[in-house]
Amino acid sequence: MAVSRSLIASTSNPLLERSLMEKLARRAEAAGSLGELEPLAVRLGLMQNSLRPRFRDPQLVVFAADHGMAVDGIQAPAHRSTHGQVNHLLNGQLPMAVFARIQQIALTVVDCGVAEDINAHERLLMRKIAHGTRNARVSSAMTLDQAHAAMRAGMEIGEALRGNMLICAGIGVGSHLSAALVLSRLTDSPVRDLLVSCPGMDPAALEHQLVIVQGAQARHRELSESVEVLAAFGGFELAMMVGVMLVAASKRHLMMVDGMAACAALMLASRIAPPVTDYCVFCRSHGHPGLDKALQLFRASALLELGMDSTDGTGATLAWPLVRSAAALLTEVADGEDPGPSRPTPMTENTRSAPSAA
Repeated sequence: MAVSRSLIASTSNPLLERSLMEKLARRAEAAGSLGELEPLAVRLGLMQNSLRPRFRDPQLVVFAADHGMAVDGIQAPAHRSTHGQVNHLLNGQLPMAVFARIQQIALTVVDCGVAEDINAHERLLMRKIAHGTRNARVSSAMTLDQAHAAMRAGMEIGEALRGNMLICAGIGVGSHLSAALVLSRLTDSPVRDLLVSCPGMDPAALEHQLVIVQGAQARHRELSESVEVLAAFGGFELAMMVGVMLVAASKRHLMMVDGMAACAALMLASRIAPPVTDYCVFCRSHGHPGLDKALQLFRASALLELGMDSTDGTGATLAWPLVRSAAALLTEVADGEDPGPSRPTPMTENTRSAPSAA
């Protein structure tokens, strides 16, 4: 991979962390505590290696692809096709597109492998590797060459993106099953726990999905290496998100990870470069218990819990103002306060305490 482990630095910086916490403590003396916004603000400062983290040109990138397991009847007839979801998103007919627009988040949809051709659109990137993956229950979903090609395409997208904040989400018929298979294999988690979509999920639907995914698991039971697992079970959208995430982390950009597919991609990226997770905050657009399990794998919780059942990416667009507000705790200097440096002063032998900085 062009982005190696050595190019993605951990955000650990005890001196900076202490300076950030002291800065917030001084603010709290006058304004009171702001609860969970404060540790979020510290994380943002550590990501940017700055006492005054700032964001510019936020991006929402939705990766779309179809999956061969769709032929096994995993989607209810009333649900929209991947092609239909993409068209609704590009035409601004989904809440996510509206929320992104009013918050000035640039929206891009990437055709990673939608089964049907999509008409050209100014917000559409055509990066189709194939017209959907193969059925993982019958063969590998994609070849290793296709998996690497999709990751490289994602890295190219990441290099070209503007700004320093990226919302990642994946959509597509079969995406949830593919992500569950990847997460289950990489973390040795029961796949049933990742499939449950709601407390009252139809037992027959769950059993049908289990038959499909357990067949795929059995066919590829010997695989454990991350890219081989991706090729066996994954989707083109997962592979491209892996590439984008690696590049974003190498640039110390914030990533807002929304949904099961994005979690699976992040787990894969973390197998290549573990510090990539330092640059992520987690969001959710639905209350599926399977996503609870996925978040637990990262020892994380979502920024917002609104009880939604919407397209992945929607929750992140709604959580974005919280992130901006957390950063503002550090960047918006109170009247009469010395703005101070943007970096903490290095410790010396004569320095016994953290430097004073705004």
